Amino acid sequence: MAQIEAVMKEKYVEPVREIPFLLRVAWFFVFGWELAAAWIFIAWALNATIIGLPLGLWMIDRIPQVLTLKARPGAYLVDGKNGDRIFVNAEQPPFLIRMVYFFLIGWWFSLLWSILAWVLCATIIGLPLGIMMLNGLPTVTTLQRS
Repeated sequence: MAQIEAVMKEKYVEPVREIPFLLRVAWFFVFGWELAAAWIFIAWALNATIIGLPLGLWMIDRIPQVLTLKARPGAYLVDGKNGDRIFVNAEQPPFLIRMVYFFLIGWWFSLLWSILAWVLCATIIGLPLGIMMLNGLPTVTTLQRS
């Protein structure tokens, strides 16, 4: 029991820091909206190739950051002794299921999803729904959990 307590004191979880909301809003209106559109189409074009697939999926995972500077969901596991930080993400579905889903549904549905979300972002009324849809794009593409 004492060993477990010693290990727990050595490591702790540190949440990911968020950028202030007003700065994120300004980014969205000045750069994010237009940059996200180009980012989505480049990512989707890369996903259509075998060689570009890893980069395309990496780009899709970062669309919320490009759009609104939203920090990736998760936390850092910090080693109290030397300060090493390891990013901890949610547990993901099995790779084989994610791969089959991507090749059957995710690659084409994510393009339709992202175009609809981007168009919703262009309207005042649809803006909240469009941002929520773009935040969920990694899940729509590869079943990635946040």
